Amino acid sequence: MQSATMGGILRRTGLLTEAQLATVLQNAGKPDFDAVAAVVREGFAAEEPLLQALGKELGLDVFPLAAAVIAPEILQKIPTKAVFQYNVIPVAMENGALSVAIHNPFEPGLADALRLASGLRIRLVLSRAPDISAATKKFYGVGAETVERLIEEGRIEVEPTSQFDKADIDDLDQEASIVRFVNQIVWEAYQERATDIHLEPMEKELRIRYRVDGLLHQTPLPPQLARFQNAIISRIKVMANMDIAEKRLPQDGRIGMRIRGEDLDIRVSTMPTVYGESVSLRLLMRGKQFIGFHELGLRERDAGIMRRMIERPNGIVLVTGPTGSGKSTSLYAYLREINTIDQRLITVEDPIEYEMPGVNQINVKSEIGLTFATALRHILRQDPDVIMIGEIRDFETAEIAIRAALTGHLVFSTLHTNDAAGSITRLLDMGVEPFLLASSLECIVAQRLVRRLCTACKRPYKPDPALIVSAGFPAERLADTTIYEAAGCEKCRQSGYRGRMGIYEVLEINEAIETLIPSRAPASVIKQKAIEQGMLTLRNDGFLRVLDGLTTIDEVLRVTEESA
Repeated sequence: MQSATMGGILRRTGLLTEAQLATVLQNAGKPDFDAVAAVVREGFAAEEPLLQALGKELGLDVFPLAAAVIAPEILQKIPTKAVFQYNVIPVAMENGALSVAIHNPFEPGLADALRLASGLRIRLVLSRAPDISAATKKFYGVGAETVERLIEEGRIEVEPTSQFDKADIDDLDQEASIVRFVNQIVWEAYQERATDIHLEPMEKELRIRYRVDGLLHQTPLPPQLARFQNAIISRIKVMANMDIAEKRLPQDGRIGMRIRGEDLDIRVSTMPTVYGESVSLRLLMRGKQFIGFHELGLRERDAGIMRRMIERPNGIVLVTGPTGSGKSTSLYAYLREINTIDQRLITVEDPIEYEMPGVNQINVKSEIGLTFATALRHILRQDPDVIMIGEIRDFETAEIAIRAALTGHLVFSTLHTNDAAGSITRLLDMGVEPFLLASSLECIVAQRLVRRLCTACKRPYKPDPALIVSAGFPAERLADTTIYEAAGCEKCRQSGYRGRMGIYEVLEINEAIETLIPSRAPASVIKQKAIEQGMLTLRNDGFLRVLDGLTTIDEVLRVTEESA
């Protein structure tokens, strides 16, 4: 459409000033110019009212695509390739005409191209660009265009066996379509802020799920994808420098990718299952900025305790919680705070998640005998001031860590326990002598990650009093405070949450707690004594975040279910 005609239509909508119109039209002659996207991008008008105004001018209906249900036979009226090429989607068939949702009515020749692709009369309707993208993903699946191309090319499965040379397999797997699909999956996960990607072979399908804000979400995929399961998994194994012919044993590898100017480090794990190899990818941003101590969100009392702990010359500081509770993030924040030129910091990790300048980091390699315990023995000869152990897994590691703390080193490490007091019981069960533990342990931090309410859609509500009482929350605190619940919008994938934050239980090993350890007091007794001295439990700290309007009661109950 000529810019003069386009400009006239946009002018008649009454939504743009002459100056704004001139800004939008300055790139009108360039290929792939999208006037609607330009108006929205510049912030001159929201897409919904703009489409309503354009529809009125052009005689086109605006179709509410977000809540639409489209029949499978309608989706097949236009080839998948054309759907993704033109960013359109067929929505209905009326009186022999196919209604197709588009977002840019100014795209030249679009109706004719769709008519040729479908062989049908075309009736254009307008829908928002994000709704069209979401609908194509929902109804066709991620990578649908790529899968269709594989089918058109008559791609057959390649079953790697020991007789294949790895170079031959590499050549086979370099096929552009498979490469493109794997890249699409990683790109999609990156856009969704996912931390993990799981490719899980089922009996009749290949299921792919992303972990976003701690919860798994299944991504829609083309139904024919299972036909190319082996090729996709082989491609990932080639990228991670794994043995492509070995399908009977678990394997680990790493992939380095660059996405949108950021270096992405992907940890890959394969596991043989009944229907094929299950592949898990952990996404780590190499260039990610480390969270600072003040960004952890510790309460004033807890922040004061931790500040004293990380500045101590010796002792053990433990961070506990299940997998994915942010333990490594917290440890890096503590190390970053004390990473100065006059301190020698050494870490032993499995694996190294983020590289920290100025810190000597050691990657555990059990296959060659470099375990936590082995590394620790040699670290003590390296004259460290601060030692960070990725995890205390056995008595040998715990014993060396305690000896290091007793000989003038500050030791940070992690444990997998439900709460802070439970860590003491766990170490005693490993065989650590109570008197040694009492004299070396300085602080234990239990933590969880709760999802943060989406600020764009959270809404106030009045919780059920019975729920408040059963959860152990002080009901009187709710009298003059607004409580929010999750609603759901585009920005948060309709979940009501976006991002996560930590809740903490900081147990300082003071004189009162220290006297309970030699007698092997139960964890419940130690916890009660700490509460009497002002310790906030995980649930109580979470409840304070609810009062701050940052998360919901349901979310706090979900993550503190076993540690109230």
